[in-house]
Amino acid sequence: MPTTDLDPTERLLAERACERLILELVHRLDLGEPGTIADLFIPDGVWEWPSGERRIEGRQALRAYFGSRPADRLSRRMCTNILVTVDSPDTASATTYFATYRIDGHVPGALVPPPAPANVGHYQDTFRKVNGTWLLATRTLVLAFGGPTRRLDGAQGSDGS
Repeated sequence: MPTTDLDPTERLLAERACERLILELVHRLDLGEPGTIADLFIPDGVWEWPSGERRIEGRQALRAYFGSRPADRLSRRMCTNILVTVDSPDTASATTYFATYRIDGHVPGALVPPPAPANVGHYQDTFRKVNGTWLLATRTLVLAFGGPTRRLDGAQGSDGS
């Protein structure tokens, strides 16, 4: 079915569901349980960083990767310009611009002077509707600007998520 044949209400609902999925992922990563991000992907979903030649495939690998984030990492992602394109009744894609503020060595409750963003770029996402629920199929991180995660104690940090 060409996307022009989609009911406008169905298209709007699909766009909103995909946008909500993007926002839910960021919320879980910054404020929730990062290991649960895997539940937002199809079983063989992929998160990749082409510039770093990193690729994580499958829910188990995603759960392990994001669940292993340092306990003292503080991050906030600012996402904007989310453009969702519904390709069919069961597939969609999106581009989202982001800036990530991130430090390691954070003590809960301590106010941290704002650092420069660790990363600025965009995400390229694809989505698939499975049993009536929209899920991420792929997420590709494209960095325009990036650097290592700064540690509050001044040591050089990692470049992870």
